[in-house]
Amino acid sequence: MAWRMATAMKVSLACYGMRGDIEPSVVVGRELLRRGHEVRIAVPPNLVGFAEAAGLKAIPYGLDSRPLADVQREYWTCFFRSPWRGRELDKLGREIGEFVTRCWTPEAVSTTLTSLAGESDLLISGLGFEQFPANVAEYFDIPFATLDFFPMRANGQVLSFLPAPLGRTAMTLYERLSWSGAVKEVEDAQRRELGLPKANCPWPRRIADRGSLEIQAYEEVCFPGLVAEWARWGDRRPFVGTLALQLSTDADHDVESWIAAGTPPIFFSFGSIPIGYGADTLAMIADVCAQLGERALVSSGGTDFSQAPEVAHVKVVPVVNYAAIFPLCRAVVHHGGSGTAAAGLRAGVPQVILWTFFDQPVFGAALKRLMVGAAQRFSSTTRESLVANLRGVLTPQFRTRAREIATQVSNAAESASAAADLLEQFAR
Repeated sequence: MAWRMATAMKVSLACYGMRGDIEPSVVVGRELLRRGHEVRIAVPPNLVGFAEAAGLKAIPYGLDSRPLADVQREYWTCFFRSPWRGRELDKLGREIGEFVTRCWTPEAVSTTLTSLAGESDLLISGLGFEQFPANVAEYFDIPFATLDFFPMRANGQVLSFLPAPLGRTAMTLYERLSWSGAVKEVEDAQRRELGLPKANCPWPRRIADRGSLEIQAYEEVCFPGLVAEWARWGDRRPFVGTLALQLSTDADHDVESWIAAGTPPIFFSFGSIPIGYGADTLAMIADVCAQLGERALVSSGGTDFSQAPEVAHVKVVPVVNYAAIFPLCRAVVHHGGSGTAAAGLRAGVPQVILWTFFDQPVFGAALKRLMVGAAQRFSSTTRESLVANLRGVLTPQFRTRAREIATQVSNAAESASAAADLLEQFAR
């Protein structure tokens, strides 16, 4: 039987990003709250309602995260499509830096995080901008843990197109490059305000050297070599699987009825970040599915599809419960977020990833290696390429393989329980 804390503790969580970035922290916060601990969470202002709807006491942290997500998407789209456009990349990079400077002023970061973490027994950070809560945990000398929904720590497995030593070196260099410019300036200012010594290495190294618990909240089957590579960290980088809420939504019953009235559809979703040209994308989806003789179920997420004409074989819906809907579909087409990819793996359905951010092609490559999916950059996707990718994954071989891999994927409830067990033991 899993070990449990005998007494309640005060737990604080701080996470920044869009819904997919916040959800793992909300899952863990709910589970710790269910176990009788006192839990508070700091999230971007636009996601306070999301955290509160899950039953957590939430406070706003930084600025609305949508503008940052928009400019980051533009940056990576330009980087992968037109890397020679240096001026545009510089302009977008400056916009990101300006946002970081406005979002994490020393006063705002220190005031929010120190008030959150004061008297806490444990401080937990999501993956985005984890150095700021890490500094506060160092200041209060309290245990610190991270929830990593992507293998960001330098390793030789993620960049699978490179030899392992070269991939590990490239990720180490990326850590150092990330520790520069506006982000480093803001962190330096925060550490000065807290009276901490100036940092002399990137925050991933400092977090590890302090003995923090770095929970790996994604599917081990996607990166099978990581357990062996990180064995030197002992029990400090445990795998628990993907953390997902799997909450029912108001749209689920209607969607299930629509699916039952015809053939299983292909599900499309592009996450909570707007893609900017919803009508054109929906027209492409309608044409592709008509050519394939399939129905399409499109979850709007953060994209406005209201200007697109209605089509008989296409149904547009708001957010739905992936755990309930994905198993009813023939395939899933999405942006490649960690949580959505894991939901597809758990459902045992083939996937096509149309990625926009730098981390998403990593999951696309993992699905390719597992022979359960295909991947392509969203900005280069055409009707012809989407038809080809879907024809490839809709074969019986892909469906059979997806069902086989589903047996090797974590269970959401067990993942949440395992993460909470680890955190309780770590804070003991």
